[in-house]
Amino acid sequence: MLKKKTLDFLEVLNENNNREWFAENKQLYEEAKADLLVMIGQLIKELSAIDAHYSADTDPKKALMRIYRDVRFSKNKDPYKKNYGIAFDVKGYGPNTPSYYLHLQPGNCFFGVGFWQPEPQILKMIREEIDYNASEFLTVINDDDFKKTYALSQEDKLKKAPKGYEIDHPQIELLKLKSFIAIYNLPDAEFFKPSIVNKLKTAFEIIQPFVLFLRKATAS
Repeated sequence: MLKKKTLDFLEVLNENNNREWFAENKQLYEEAKADLLVMIGQLIKELSAIDAHYSADTDPKKALMRIYRDVRFSKNKDPYKKNYGIAFDVKGYGPNTPSYYLHLQPGNCFFGVGFWQPEPQILKMIREEIDYNASEFLTVINDDDFKKTYALSQEDKLKKAPKGYEIDHPQIELLKLKSFIAIYNLPDAEFFKPSIVNKLKTAFEIIQPFVLFLRKATAS
């Protein structure tokens, strides 16, 4: 679980998104970071027990993404992010494997699993697997526990059929997707409860058939 002030820090930072304020209040960030690392360590233990390709030896500090923004090519020059990002990278499987990502932001906390805007070749492989094995994928995403927990991201979905598929394809709405990400939205308050680790552990378990389907689709 997290302390409420860990998320509250982001709201204050959003109102004072400048280097001077951050330097004067860096201790607040360090306290929030320490709180996050404890929870990340607990989640690493749970995830590694469920996904054999995820290492239990992962350093929590490497899972926690930097708070600093890369503003070199952005019109938005705010130096700090509005969220904490936690990336559970699976390095024991290969380069083309779905990711686990936890996003913590006041009013917008979620756990995402899969491929976000994958490279064209990866996207092509996923679409082909859905085309060939639609019944298997539909079984995964129509599972009651999956539907109660996750929703497939519709971000940047194509308006027309992708190249190589007809608009009347039975699974055209799935084939139009440009990201294959399952999203589990969570209220902020859930992270302040001791039950949050077990809640995410259950989410890890529920998502495994989805992960395995995507791994099979993108296996070299």
